[in-house]
Amino acid sequence: MRITRSVAGRRHRTALVATTGLTVTALLLAGCGGSSDSDKGADADGNITLTVADFGQFGYKEAGLFEKYHKLNPKITVKEDTTAEEKNYYPKLLQQLNSGSGLADVQGIEVGRIKEIVDTKADSFADLSKAIGVDEWVSWKAKQATAPSGAVIGAGTDIGPMSLCYNRELFEKAGLPTDRAEVAKLTEGGWEDFLALGEQYKKKAPKGTYFMDSASAMFNAVVSSSPEQYYDASGKPIYEKSASVEKGWKLAAEAASKKLTQGLAQFEDPWQAALRKSTIATVVCPAWMAGQISTYAGDANKGKWDITSAPGNTSANWGGSFLAVPKSGKNVAEASKLVAWLTAPEQQAAVFKAIGVFPSNQGAYELPDVKNATLPYFNDAPIGQIYADGAKSIPEAVLGPKDGVIKDSISTQINNMEQRGTSPDKAWDAAVRTIEKAIG
Repeated sequence: MRITRSVAGRRHRTALVATTGLTVTALLLAGCGGSSDSDKGADADGNITLTVADFGQFGYKEAGLFEKYHKLNPKITVKEDTTAEEKNYYPKLLQQLNSGSGLADVQGIEVGRIKEIVDTKADSFADLSKAIGVDEWVSWKAKQATAPSGAVIGAGTDIGPMSLCYNRELFEKAGLPTDRAEVAKLTEGGWEDFLALGEQYKKKAPKGTYFMDSASAMFNAVVSSSPEQYYDASGKPIYEKSASVEKGWKLAAEAASKKLTQGLAQFEDPWQAALRKSTIATVVCPAWMAGQISTYAGDANKGKWDITSAPGNTSANWGGSFLAVPKSGKNVAEASKLVAWLTAPEQQAAVFKAIGVFPSNQGAYELPDVKNATLPYFNDAPIGQIYADGAKSIPEAVLGPKDGVIKDSISTQINNMEQRGTSPDKAWDAAVRTIEKAIG
């Protein structure tokens, strides 16, 4: 998941992260600024324009990184071409790969697409294994972009370690603890404990409020915290027999039947309004979600929210992307250097400070802008520590080429259970039919 931008007016996250200590100013020099023998895109004076195609909000513009790169490499100018919605970006990328034309020097790839790209288009991208420090990334992130040949076709940008965002004011009114350590203890047994906490909340809940926004978000968190999700290691879809899918579905159905959820499709207008009106007490919270909550809950709710660790002792990953370099580009060597620089610890820390997406490069975790980061909006929650701890417990999961389609199909039916009262059996059958049509 990446924050999207509308066509009329781009949505953005304000700089939410506060740090103690000095801002990191050390920047890695990616190259000497000239073109290499393998680059054919330089003009007569040796100047190169590198194009970066991405989607949503990668944060490079907000962190001023392209301008900094140009200062370090005066002969290189970077131009970004951003598509608001990834769902529109990806089909275009596939068309360009199939035709062999129209590709940028650097292309963004969303984590939900990386398996399909690795399986079907790996030969179209440069091997970055020598350009980047593969061992610096969380291990499962690097493996997601590694082809069977050993080629690493994408450098990890960010990850979405899971946490739990909760409305302290609503918790207090419902007679629940508000201290983040106490809240974490109440859910340390896992998502079953989370639902039990929801039932406690419901007993004294302020009128018109709900314990959670969406059972589909909880479902995604349950599945994402397991190494076995929608596919097995051989590439066979196993969503109908997956233990994590079964558990997540059961818990989602329970949440819907007990009216613990407001049944809102996340990011849509009613969800935004619910945040603004403070009608939901908890939101499953990957690192990037904090920006969404603060944006739509608004200044009136500053300090009313807090963040604690996700239920259970195994975290989950929701979101993250990669930067890849098409082989067909005229500036492959310089593009690879740019990718290495953008995904180095200092630059990932700068992006985290600017827009709140959490680094996939572990070297960033000890830098002040990450390690000491807090969120003033969320009662000064120590997010650098919370997210880094979560990142360490994320299991290495098997990804499949149609993970996104499967998850979205199931989520739609969970919403139907919440909003329309569809029975779990009918909802599941409908999800399976949709998935079978989509993946064959």
